[in-house]
Amino acid sequence: MAVAIAALSLILLMIAAYRGMSVIVMAPLLAMLAVFLTDPTAVPAAFSGLFMERVASFLKLYFPVFLLGALFGKLVEISGFSRAIVIAVIGFIGASRAIPAIMIVTALLTYGGVSVFVAVFAVYPFAAEMFRRADIPKRLVPATIGLGALTFTMDALPGTPQIQNIIPTSFFGTTAWAAPVLGLIGSACIMAAGLTYLAWRRRSLMATGEGYGAPETLVNEPETVNDGAPVHPLVALLPLIVVGVGNLLLTLAIPRWLTREEVTLSLPGMVEPVAVKLAQVSALWAVEGALLLGIGTILLFAFRTVSRRFAEGSKAAVDGALLAGMNTAVEYGFGAVIAALPGFLLVKEALRAIPNPLLNEAITVTSLAGITGSASGGLSIALAAMAEQFVAAGDAAGIPREVLHRVASMASGGMDSLPHNGAVITLLAVTGLTHRQAYKDIFALTIIKTLTVFIVIAVFYMTGWV
Repeated sequence: MAVAIAALSLILLMIAAYRGMSVIVMAPLLAMLAVFLTDPTAVPAAFSGLFMERVASFLKLYFPVFLLGALFGKLVEISGFSRAIVIAVIGFIGASRAIPAIMIVTALLTYGGVSVFVAVFAVYPFAAEMFRRADIPKRLVPATIGLGALTFTMDALPGTPQIQNIIPTSFFGTTAWAAPVLGLIGSACIMAAGLTYLAWRRRSLMATGEGYGAPETLVNEPETVNDGAPVHPLVALLPLIVVGVGNLLLTLAIPRWLTREEVTLSLPGMVEPVAVKLAQVSALWAVEGALLLGIGTILLFAFRTVSRRFAEGSKAAVDGALLAGMNTAVEYGFGAVIAALPGFLLVKEALRAIPNPLLNEAITVTSLAGITGSASGGLSIALAAMAEQFVAAGDAAGIPREVLHRVASMASGGMDSLPHNGAVITLLAVTGLTHRQAYKDIFALTIIKTLTVFIVIAVFYMTGWV
């Protein structure tokens, strides 16, 4: 019965997300439903002392990353830099190679710090134009954008500033550059398999006579793209380079500047000093500093363009950051409540029976990401409940914590992209397609991404590479 209560709450959350209900509303309600069915008297304390405490702790750590990432992405968009990058790649690769071109463009944007949601809106008009010119079926547009935004740049490439690569740093004391060799190998596998699959699908669909203009797919068609680039593409790439390089340099520099394990803040007006553990925040500080440098670079080169729309754009960025941050935070709080229930403890003990630490971690993280429909949410739930177990088992087996970080991060982006995933729903809505028309190809990428995690684990055991 205890397991059924936990499962019921998780399944109802998945259904609610699939039906488009707000996770911010449904997560606390369903968490408290699970508590009520377990112990009705515990509901008030569970809400205030557990759920809301975890929501607040998540936002305290990660909201600045959401906010700066959203602002950076919006400035890349309104400055015209994203459009210039897209046009440059189209000109270099050619419209006939639309699938790899769009993958590269989306990967550049997301690896440079642009949020997945911003990248979808920024790239779709150019993806539609390139696919139209090459007469590639439009139903492949979501999977192509997803390959660049939802797979290797989200959690596999070392140094990516996406939140799925940042969350493990505070649990394992690692940096965003953890296990770079394994991350690069995983990224190469995902790119190769993803492009091979999409090329095969393109040939299969075109062999049946389907081109870009299948009548049922011509919804939300963008206006014809103007081929004139607003800025030089090298200038447009500079903020992305600044974020990547700045993240790496700050990751190396912060521990050298602050050699103590804790940084203590004591100001005259404070009742007692506040101690901040460097291992939990240094990676976050590095990403936040890098995003600030990227924002400064955009303002330096496009201040006049940005200033005309900064007020409107910054409000949109704040709205997006609040929504994304709160969605993830309430899932984190939801996970904390579920993890405290007797049913989850039984599941946890069952997962503990998986003898291999990395397989245990990968299966746990990707399962919870799939249940919640969120990579960051599932990752947060798994690590909040079981990070200490993963660390203890990894230390006993001689597995570096950098490997635990990379496996957890990559596993979060495996089965998360089930139909109820928010990014998938947004991607299909923006492109004007339905799950029936385009989800099959997104799910194929989900399978590729999930299998790649186990390939990376195998490579580590065979070579010892980190």
